[in-house]
Amino acid sequence: MILCFFGDSLTNGVGDPQALGWAGRLLAAARAAGHDVTGYNLGVRRHSSAAILARFEAETRCRVYEDQPMRLLFSFGVVDALPKAGLPLEQTIANTRQILERSRALGQALFVGPAPAADRRSSEAIAERGTAIAACCRELGVPYLDIFPELQASELYLDELVGGDGIHPGQAGYSHIFRLVNVWDAWRAWLQPPTTK
Repeated sequence: MILCFFGDSLTNGVGDPQALGWAGRLLAAARAAGHDVTGYNLGVRRHSSAAILARFEAETRCRVYEDQPMRLLFSFGVVDALPKAGLPLEQTIANTRQILERSRALGQALFVGPAPAADRRSSEAIAERGTAIAACCRELGVPYLDIFPELQASELYLDELVGGDGIHPGQAGYSHIFRLVNVWDAWRAWLQPPTTK
């Protein structure tokens, strides 16, 4: 099974001293559980939904391997919501729709929602993006995991944001995101190979 993680620097794991992020921890746990997976972390710093839309199809196609099932996990929205590099909400929704619709030709998709920032105004804008993306996922039948409330309520996660650049957590914060995704029913079902009749 091929797993491609598309997103921004939070998908990439920027700020994690172990250089794993939550995606790397998911892959390690999947392999430890006996799943035959090949993973690609395709998170890129400052990439908005527009940048991901422009690249994800080509990057997925060049990672197809024989008859291995393809899985695409998307996680974005933070860059879209930030003042300097951001996009209008309507553009985020349109990009998300195109990404999820086009991904159907490549493999099964999941979406992990955006995480909060240290300052309140940015977090409110991120939460708004997350709500809009979640609605788009529901409409298109793509499982969506809302990690925002759990992380917003975590003193440890917020402390790491404040101690860093306000956007990226450290090792404990990425471990928290990993735990939320790792127990998600949709993720666990996703790892199972397709059944043959």
